[in-house]
Amino acid sequence: MSRVYWDTMLFVYWLEDHPQFAQRIQEIHSKMEQRKDLLCTSAFALGEILVGPYKLKAADVEQVIREHFKTSAIELLPFDAETAELYAHIRAEDNVSPADAIHLTTAAHANVHLFLTNDRRFCRLTIPGIHFIAGLDTNLL
Repeated sequence: MSRVYWDTMLFVYWLEDHPQFAQRIQEIHSKMEQRKDLLCTSAFALGEILVGPYKLKAADVEQVIREHFKTSAIELLPFDAETAELYAHIRAEDNVSPADAIHLTTAAHANVHLFLTNDRRFCRLTIPGIHFIAGLDTNLL
């Protein structure tokens, strides 16, 4: 069993049934279930995902998203004081945005095996606490 961190956009693509990426994400999720991998993400990701429905005042979509995160086997990882220390280090060392640094540090603090993203810039990074950073086109699972 591995801990696999999903970046926000993977959830967005999946929930919105994105024509290019949704099927690939479903395949990854199915393979993770077969392997009994643990899907995790930051609580921050949930906030990011809810921005669109809030802007659109789409309460029904907001509720679907909340229910998905409650009923699915998704571990929401916190951003706490220890994570904040790591955040400062990554922001000082790597050229990533504050939001990206929150994801990376949350995953690193949780010592995830795989950080899965569609942002190729992440794949060049080496972050202590994250064993592998890979894109959707990878076959690590």
